[in-house]
Amino acid sequence: MIRFVLSFFGAIFSWVVTAAFFGALTLGAVFWIYSSNLPSHEQLAQYTPKTISRIYSGEGRLIDEFADERRLFQPIEEIPAVVKHAFVAAEDQNFYVHRGYDVRGMLGAARDALTGGRLRGASTITQQVMKNFLLSSDRSVERKIKELILASRLEQTLSKDKILELYLNEIFLGQNSFGVAAAAQTYFNKTLSELAPHEAAMLAAMPQAPGEYHPVRAMARVTERRNYVLGRMLEDGYIDKATHDAEVQQPLRSVQNGDFPPFRASLPPRDYFTDEIRRQLSRSFGQEEFFGGGLTIRATVDPEMQQEAAAALREALEKFDREHGVWRGTGQVIAPEALAGWRTALSALSAVPRDIAGWHAAVVLELGEKDARIGIEGVEDDADGHWIPAADVTWARKLGPDGKVAANKAKVASDLLAVGDVVLVRAMTKDSDGSFIRWTLRQVPEIQGAFMAMDVNTGRVIAMQGGFSYQSSVFNRATQAQRQPGSAFKPFVYAAALDSGFTPATIVVDAPIEVETGAGIWRPRNASNKFYGPTPVRTGIEQSRNLMTVRIAQEIGMQTVAGYAERFGVYKPMMPFLANALGAQETTLFQMVAAYAMFANGGERVEPTLVDRVQDRWGRTVYRHDQRTCVNCGPDTIPEGRAPRITSNRERVIDAITAYQLTSMLRGVITHGTGRGINLPVPVAGKTGTTNDAKDVWFVGFTSNIVAGCYIGYDQPESLGGASGGGMCGPVFQAFMQEAVKKYGGSAFKVPPGGYFVNINRFTGDRVDDFSEGADIVAEYFREGTDVLFGFASMIDGGFAMGQNLPLFALGETDYGGTTVINSTGQVRVIPPKADFGTVSSGGLY
Repeated sequence: MIRFVLSFFGAIFSWVVTAAFFGALTLGAVFWIYSSNLPSHEQLAQYTPKTISRIYSGEGRLIDEFADERRLFQPIEEIPAVVKHAFVAAEDQNFYVHRGYDVRGMLGAARDALTGGRLRGASTITQQVMKNFLLSSDRSVERKIKELILASRLEQTLSKDKILELYLNEIFLGQNSFGVAAAAQTYFNKTLSELAPHEAAMLAAMPQAPGEYHPVRAMARVTERRNYVLGRMLEDGYIDKATHDAEVQQPLRSVQNGDFPPFRASLPPRDYFTDEIRRQLSRSFGQEEFFGGGLTIRATVDPEMQQEAAAALREALEKFDREHGVWRGTGQVIAPEALAGWRTALSALSAVPRDIAGWHAAVVLELGEKDARIGIEGVEDDADGHWIPAADVTWARKLGPDGKVAANKAKVASDLLAVGDVVLVRAMTKDSDGSFIRWTLRQVPEIQGAFMAMDVNTGRVIAMQGGFSYQSSVFNRATQAQRQPGSAFKPFVYAAALDSGFTPATIVVDAPIEVETGAGIWRPRNASNKFYGPTPVRTGIEQSRNLMTVRIAQEIGMQTVAGYAERFGVYKPMMPFLANALGAQETTLFQMVAAYAMFANGGERVEPTLVDRVQDRWGRTVYRHDQRTCVNCGPDTIPEGRAPRITSNRERVIDAITAYQLTSMLRGVITHGTGRGINLPVPVAGKTGTTNDAKDVWFVGFTSNIVAGCYIGYDQPESLGGASGGGMCGPVFQAFMQEAVKKYGGSAFKVPPGGYFVNINRFTGDRVDDFSEGADIVAEYFREGTDVLFGFASMIDGGFAMGQNLPLFALGETDYGGTTVINSTGQVRVIPPKADFGTVSSGGLY
């Protein structure tokens, strides 16, 4: 009997041992098969996660950030213990003692599943790191085996703290937040060191279901999970009983619930400047590096000047829009049933721009007999509510759904508005003391434009406004809109002429021209539709004479003009057609402003930039714009009272004397010509531009250190009526530069060596004596060693004959009419009218 029992148990033991052996052999084979083709875990030692790229102003203020995955990398030493303890307690109680996998945890999870308890995962933090970095997220036995193998290997390679660092920086915690630092900012607008235990516990609650645990929509579930984590922290000895009891009583507060201001609110609204940086650096560094490389970008923008640029352009666009008197509104409506909670409904409308200083989104709540009551976003209601009075709508006629404009202007608010209409409003105030008058309706204009300003010596762009509102249209018209520059291109024709033997005193015939083209005969015209006969080059550019420009281009050859335009970067390439001498070919404001800077700095190439410096995630400089060197910038090398000496090896685009001659003539545009509305306390030069049918209007001008330009036109080009570059863009330039001069100053334009001044009659081109004075006299700068012809001896007709018996203007007569008088000697004289922005014309394309 005993022998039988022993034999029976011996057989059972043999079977168990054999089964265990073959089981272990099979398991080992499985692990060997899977372990032979696994990704290397060693790459995690050089972990470089996707992190946020940030843009700073020159003063070091954060102004924007871009990221695919919103992550702020934090070394483990900088992560507070309460945060580490919360995640360890919630996700891996035995993290500090296991070897990558937790057998007790797996057995416990299996027991809970078999007994009908709560289903829970058994992956350790190390396993989750492997899954997140090297494996997929599919639920399969194969992935689990690979996860266990890699986790055990990683534990032999990295320390526990390093593994936890990987986990806490990589984990997705909802709301596009990756890692605990970004999540703390997203949910609480706090740094990690500022988190209370209940806030750290809420973050540790998120990994279980980051897509579902929203702190508002799933507040009860998140609170329950948060309190569970606090309980685990108590059990594991990370917090005491008193702390636990106090923390679980805390309400669930978050940015999403309105308890904290969002981090984004501390940044200025995204604008055209930072978005253009995004566009340019994405091309230079690649999309992946820009959005995930953790770049630190120092922008050239001057925030004060950026605001001035936006305000100046908006004022001009809105003025034109209101003068046309058509009410379009925003096109957004809140349904009647949603008006009871209008603040929530209004805040959800992202199509209404909020980046216009002083403007507020609002909704019409009630229509009275004459007025309309409105609710205004971000403004509390007062006792009698906020109203749009009838007096505020009388400027406009309503644009109907059929695209037709009402026959009569509005008389009462209901002629323009309906209950539920979403509108934009601004507080009207007294100029004298800023006191409130009333709320007034606003709208984003249909007409658009752009403005840009930069340093003429360094190329640093200090302001760029690509439209009325970035939030209403992200299309950057400063860099992306291809427009005809019209007469603003003429300086490049004249620069080519000055380098081809012309002088500012050369006489060019202003008379009719006929050009045979493939499409028929082209007859260019002056803006005034008049002809002026033999005229000095200076007067031609001051008065923006089209016929003179065409004759000059014909004389020197369009290939020469095209070469200059390409050298300045205006076109790449320029088509050598004669009409292009009048700015018929399209370019961008960005290219035009950069090209004018080379006139201002004496003819040296300058590359415009929106970025001073780019550093990678480790602080290494990977791009620096300014490549100039300082010769005597050492602490003991600058003599007392002397400034640092900066050397540059920049390419010379045109001769310095040519640049000065042209600058002098462009100063004449401001003092005597089409830009007479510009009035600054420092010397200024510039050129207006108005294209055919006034579809685009321009002004580009500069002082000794700042160049700025503006264009205005419809996105789908159509006539602006009687608009001109001086009349529309001139005030924008004037408003901006008045403030820029206060900050950046200005001086006389530097006279290069190698020339001499001669007094010239600006109407005849004749030389006069050195002591002559008066409005007709101008001191022209000529190159030394050249024989200069004056008056009719230097007359150029460009190969086009001047007709006979033409109705030419009298000497000194302006392009824009005047009053004919007889003076005391019996001579007939024309007294020109006083020029202003509304009367000065820039000349047309034809």
